[in-house]
Amino acid sequence: MTSVLVSGASIAGPALAFWLRRHGFDVTVVEKSHALRGGGYPIDIRGTALGVVDRMGVLPQLREAHVDTREITFLDSDGGVVTSMGPDTLTRSDAHDLEVRRGDLAEILHATIRDDVEFLFDNSIVAVDDHAGGVDVTFHSGLQRTYDHVIGADGLHSGVRALTFGPEERFHRYLGYCFAGFTMPNKLDLAHEAVMWNVPGRSAVMYAVGEAESVHGFLSFSRAEAPFGAFRDPGAQRDLVASVFAGDGWEVPHLVEAMRASDDLFFDTVSQIHLPRWSSGRVALVGDAAYAPSFLTGQGSSLALVGAYVLAGRLATATTHTEAFESYERETRPFVEANQALVEEGNAELFPGTAEALAARNAGLRALTTLPAEAGRPEHSAMTLPEFAVTS
Repeated sequence: MTSVLVSGASIAGPALAFWLRRHGFDVTVVEKSHALRGGGYPIDIRGTALGVVDRMGVLPQLREAHVDTREITFLDSDGGVVTSMGPDTLTRSDAHDLEVRRGDLAEILHATIRDDVEFLFDNSIVAVDDHAGGVDVTFHSGLQRTYDHVIGADGLHSGVRALTFGPEERFHRYLGYCFAGFTMPNKLDLAHEAVMWNVPGRSAVMYAVGEAESVHGFLSFSRAEAPFGAFRDPGAQRDLVASVFAGDGWEVPHLVEAMRASDDLFFDTVSQIHLPRWSSGRVALVGDAAYAPSFLTGQGSSLALVGAYVLAGRLATATTHTEAFESYERETRPFVEANQALVEEGNAELFPGTAEALAARNAGLRALTTLPAEAGRPEHSAMTLPEFAVTS
């Protein structure tokens, strides 16, 4: 069987491994974390991506895991209520869209392949030598193997992309915001809801999934330059966030304290990846590693699921890997670019950077009425999935 090494065990990686196995490939997944990461903040599955999870047979499980968010409340600098609304009004979702915790999606995907795919946890790729006969890979552990293909599904800060295409800064389009996500105690007894506090350039969110004893905390802020030096330094991340929110009111001091103590801090920038091509030789990229749209679009997981499906199908049906990678990119890139275009640099409507913009946002939120169910964005469904025969 043709062997494929997939780097990354979050969303794109397991989805790709699932479809590659269905097409008869021998698959190994390497993941730098010591185990599958559960829990995590809610993500969306919309439009074309719903067709992918349906074909995978996991749609019923995802519907059971659906996060039933009923209300989003916006607060002013003193914690006073600006307005409240249902989430569909804000996101222009349709009735079929799903919202699940990121970890729940990862666990469901992992369960479909764990008995058929080799997983190498607590490891990563440190060198690749792409040649006519395959790709020689050296792992952080010292292990060395040769694969027919290597696929980077390892996120915004992809190591495979850096090894193959060069430093991230060449392809990283920073949109002007940073954020920190973490779990914290549910001291406000929130249930099925989110509350968002804003001042110009900064926001704090508590997001309650169900009626749990903990909530997802988020601290986001505008910043002129991307803090590249902090990406791999959790201490620097905590110091940066704490300095930005020093002196703020409402529950912000408690969020900062929880962020400091958290063992599941996720810090990153609101950014996109723009590459002139998604493959080189026998190495290709999928998901955020190739075309991160930023969390402001709500489409990162959906693009990952669609890209994984198409990439696996084209590898299975094309005569050569070059043809497969070209077909995958040709079919998927217009869909990706349409969704990346949903946001622009410095244009995050929910996180205004000035007092004037914040006042305008609040006035607009107060004027919103419930949108009809069919008002979902056309970009979410702008691609028709190709059909591929599978062997198992």
